[in-house]
Amino acid sequence: MERVAQTGSTNADLLARLAGGEQVGEGHWLIADRQTAGRGRLGRGWNDGQGNFMGSTVVQLTMGDPQAATLALVAGVALAKTVAALAPHIDAQLKWPNDLLVGGAKCAGILMERTGNSVVIGIGVNLVAAPELPDRPTATLACQGAVLDRDHFAGALGIAMIDALWTWRQEGVASIVRTWLPLAHPLGTPLRVSEQGIDGTFDGLAEDGALRLRVAGGETMLVHAGDVELRRPVEEER
Repeated sequence: MERVAQTGSTNADLLARLAGGEQVGEGHWLIADRQTAGRGRLGRGWNDGQGNFMGSTVVQLTMGDPQAATLALVAGVALAKTVAALAPHIDAQLKWPNDLLVGGAKCAGILMERTGNSVVIGIGVNLVAAPELPDRPTATLACQGAVLDRDHFAGALGIAMIDALWTWRQEGVASIVRTWLPLAHPLGTPLRVSEQGIDGTFDGLAEDGALRLRVAGGETMLVHAGDVELRRPVEEER
């Protein structure tokens, strides 16, 4: 693993290296102590917090690999298993497609960006500090009583990622989905697809990794991409 004291974005750094022709091996991690221009999905800011985990790795796509978009589930499985192993008393839950929640608040996020046959996967975990976001609550593992060393967390995550990638390649997306589901919030959890303003409840995942959303009338729609949030009670939305 490569560590730097400060950078703008570990994802942007690896993307620039790849664009410049550098051979970044699969499994290599770039980890920053501080990150000044980090970003989440849809361009959201997700900047530093000293002591948090902020790192990116590369997956080199090969012939026969499942769809690259399903790597979000791979990273989610690795992330959730790492937290469960190091902080077993914390009830952390995955939310499709790329968040880890603690008590319904965002504790970690995953950002994937592709260039050619390389996919850069960035993961940010609120070990000790959480940024304030305008549209959702955030949480830290430390506030739940889990004081984790950043480098120890990084090592465990790297191993879990190798294991999840092997499953993805050798056993397929359906196997990753079966592993992902027990690590997620329960079936029936109220959800909202933000862009379309569609409300429903969590009905699991399809075998290809798409979200199954049960909507009014009992029908189930498949969501292949989008920003999905836990639906707040009506009184909180007023």
